[in-house]
Amino acid sequence: MTTTTPLIEVAGLRKAYAGRTVVDGVSFAVEEGEIFGILGPNGAGKTTTVECVEGLRVPDGGQVRVAGLDPVRDHDQVTRILGAQLQESEIQPKLTVREALELYSAFYAAPLDWQPLAERLRLTDKLTTRFAKLSGGQKQRLFIALALVGDPRVVVLDELTTGLDPRSRRDTWELIEDVRDRGVTVLLVTHFMEEAQRLCDRIAVIDRGRVAALDSPAGLISQAAGATVISFTPSSPLDERELGVLPGLVGIVHKDSRVTLTGTDDTVNAVITLLARRHVTAHQLRVSDATLDDAFLDLTGAGQS
Repeated sequence: MTTTTPLIEVAGLRKAYAGRTVVDGVSFAVEEGEIFGILGPNGAGKTTTVECVEGLRVPDGGQVRVAGLDPVRDHDQVTRILGAQLQESEIQPKLTVREALELYSAFYAAPLDWQPLAERLRLTDKLTTRFAKLSGGQKQRLFIALALVGDPRVVVLDELTTGLDPRSRRDTWELIEDVRDRGVTVLLVTHFMEEAQRLCDRIAVIDRGRVAALDSPAGLISQAAGATVISFTPSSPLDERELGVLPGLVGIVHKDSRVTLTGTDDTVNAVITLLARRHVTAHQLRVSDATLDDAFLDLTGAGQS
């Protein structure tokens, strides 16, 4: 049986600022060719973690390796194989989009042809526009192009589609899927659950500087306390006590006359049986699976920002 070494390895990573620990023993491994997501509340340590992977921060403890290289000690070698789109970035304000793409291309021995990349990210009609004159979404699309123009082996994307309109967001998702299909490994930090659920092969949920869970999106969703949601408007009121003892029930929400139950498949079967026994019609009955949002709130606590 053959085994492969993960392209990114993070083991026991620790980082503190002014005595406050923000990353507290984070460990994960990213396999070559996968899209690996990092989710977490604001201030959970996500960006600090990926900045250590990029070599922009020096860890206080633990180990980080990218293709077997130390991102700090072997920084020059790592920058040749790693592209990065940072959460906050700036370039010289008088540079045009064309000049930025040509400049960044010149940094690499075998860059991609930037013109198809610019077209894919809808930047072609902005090539002569100076960076300072771009909108927030246009700047974001440019930074994605700059992260990819070096044809990296691994790309780190921090809040990939923040500030993008829905069309640009979906176009960018398709581009990232194409990049992965070419064999590029993607480390994605995001707070968009739909983005994570669509793109990621696996996700690490980081909470309070630690990995709270690591699984595929489907695996995380299956861990949600209420994996099934049943919503309906009863034709006549139901006894709250009878609803409260339904098997697998996690929660009940009443809004106006509508009832929403979270639970399991057993809850669905039991509530349908209860409705039939009480001769109550369930108007606008909806049964759906839990979402990544539900799993995220269960793992990190609904009260956090």
